[in-house]
Amino acid sequence: MQDFSSDFNSLSLELTNLGVMLKVEDKRIEVKFLQEKMSASDFWNDQKAATSVVEKLKVAKSDVDDWDILSHKLEELKELVALGDDSLSPEITAEIGTLKKEVDGLKLRVLFSGKFDNCHAIVDINSGAGGTEACDWSSMLFRMYVQWAEKSKFKLSILDEVRGEEAGIKSISFIVEGKRAYGLLRSERGVHRLVRISPFDANKRRHTSFASVDVIPEIEDDVDIEIKPDDLKIDTYRSGGAGGQHVNKTDSAVRITHIPSGLIVACQSQRSQQQNKIFALNVLKSKLYEIQEEAKKKNLENISGTKRKIEWGSQIRSYVLHPYLLVKDHRTDCEVHDAKSVLDGRLEDFIYAYLKEEAKG
Repeated sequence: MQDFSSDFNSLSLELTNLGVMLKVEDKRIEVKFLQEKMSASDFWNDQKAATSVVEKLKVAKSDVDDWDILSHKLEELKELVALGDDSLSPEITAEIGTLKKEVDGLKLRVLFSGKFDNCHAIVDINSGAGGTEACDWSSMLFRMYVQWAEKSKFKLSILDEVRGEEAGIKSISFIVEGKRAYGLLRSERGVHRLVRISPFDANKRRHTSFASVDVIPEIEDDVDIEIKPDDLKIDTYRSGGAGGQHVNKTDSAVRITHIPSGLIVACQSQRSQQQNKIFALNVLKSKLYEIQEEAKKKNLENISGTKRKIEWGSQIRSYVLHPYLLVKDHRTDCEVHDAKSVLDGRLEDFIYAYLKEEAKG
């Protein structure tokens, strides 16, 4: 009989982790409690409350049942192997392949359960204090995301770009289009820190640079955000930036200032002024929605007295290129010693470590 122990160990570990992230045992208790509540004779007297209970039961029971089904399939496969019948090896191999796909499907459902996780991502990179050094770090981060997007088969388009006075990028806004782009890239939101021997320092001293990354979803048209024409200041200008393969040089770039909030968005990636205006308005809509949602969360915290973990504006990851090589995420403690591969777009370890920690929480 073929040795399937490695496959079984891997699947057992995945299911154990999924059980923790789904909080299966807690939901078993919740299912039992809700079912008892539904059996009460006066349950349907309050239709609104009853409907809410039914929906909660449906969600909790679905998670428990789906996890139980996969765990049961794994146990059945182990029992088949225990029979020691070599003729069953092809069937077991096929079943293991199917089970792995089903486990991956459940894992994706857990990790990408946010309202906008399937949306495209709008990303802003802004250099911190430090002049040329910080601008160069921003350009390195942008290159990292370009490389990651290309490897992930995503489309990346620059919306607006402000170059540094001597080198690098002072600020850049771009959109990454692809399935679950926002669900993946939202883990990048925060301050990124670089430690290295500066190529701009004649004395070869070690420098620390910072750049902030903001990520928001490109929201769908059905989200209700009102933008009054009188609240907008619209300017047109000639497209700038470095040009090259990522920027379309046109005379139709658009900058929109939303007067009440002070938000400024710009777009120079489209061929016509009208297209740039439409795209900039969509970005503005997404940013206004994000502000609205943050305000709701803060209000909820004030009411409940709870505190959220601060991520935006905090240092989330360090990239050390001297005196040793290490990239470390401070939220998950995920580490990669091959710093060059990370700067070349290897972000998967950090993204999935963050999503798993988030799901457990």
